[in-house]
Amino acid sequence: MGLFDQILSAIDNPNQQASPNQLGNILGAVEQLSGNQGVDAATTQLAMSVLGGHVRSALQDVRSQSGDAQAQEVVNQFSGTSPNLQAVQSLFGAGQLTQIVADIAQRTGLNNATIQAMIPVLVPIVLNLLQSGGNAQNPAQGANPVLNAFLDGDGDGDVDITDAMSMASRFLNQR
Repeated sequence: MGLFDQILSAIDNPNQQASPNQLGNILGAVEQLSGNQGVDAATTQLAMSVLGGHVRSALQDVRSQSGDAQAQEVVNQFSGTSPNLQAVQSLFGAGQLTQIVADIAQRTGLNNATIQAMIPVLVPIVLNLLQSGGNAQNPAQGANPVLNAFLDGDGDGDVDITDAMSMASRFLNQR
């Protein structure tokens, strides 16, 4: 089951955190970031997808070193729709950030300064999307199928974030 399918399932499950409002807030934050940076939404979503691949690798490392609960804790602690430099620092070292900025620049054509301004906003947004599958009553407990689908992706190097954002937009427009 794909990432967005897991998110839809979480929306339909009252025991999970996902809601149409959460998706709307995430999409609104991406649109606001695009406007603030003067970048079209498609480019911002591409940057988010590239960054998502790096977030996946970082969270897979957390999970392999400290377990599923710690990966979920990182998601819970740092998810949001506001800039959060601590979220970035919790996942990436300075050397990794340089590589991430270069990777996003190569794929999107954005300049380094714009990317560096976007990353502290995009990381919490990606984590917020992943948090949607968490347990509504006790976010630190239980399996998070959205996070698991993200971390156990098909390994093709293509992160489903852009697809999930596009489908979320269509889903919310149909409601």
